[in-house]
Amino acid sequence: QVQLVESGGGLVQPGGSLRLSCVGSGIIFGYYDMNWYRQAPGKQRELVATISSGGSTNSTDSVKGRFTISRDNAKNTVYLQMNSLRPEDTAVYYCNVNYNGRIFWGKGTLVTVSS
Repeated sequence: QVQLVESGGGLVQPGGSLRLSCVGSGIIFGYYDMNWYRQAPGKQRELVATISSGGSTNSTDSVKGRFTISRDNAKNTVYLQMNSLRPEDTAVYYCNVNYNGRIFWGKGTLVTVSS
């Protein structure tokens, strides 16, 4: 069974930084593209960043230059380094993977950006 567990969220002031982690199990991690999504209160879930199995990355325009996605396949972990955080980044952050046609999600980690 594929499981994803996010961690690293919390309360941070505007301009601050956090690093989120997502640890996967039940999967040969390095074979799959990994994604970070977020869902702000009252809004739809949106794709934040993607990292391919080969290490190519992409991110949504609103976080370009501030957020960095990376992965450590030996640790079955994908990271989201978030810098220069803004109040509008407040959301629950989720990682997901498309594993042989099935989408698996973690339970999310809450990031709150507030002074």
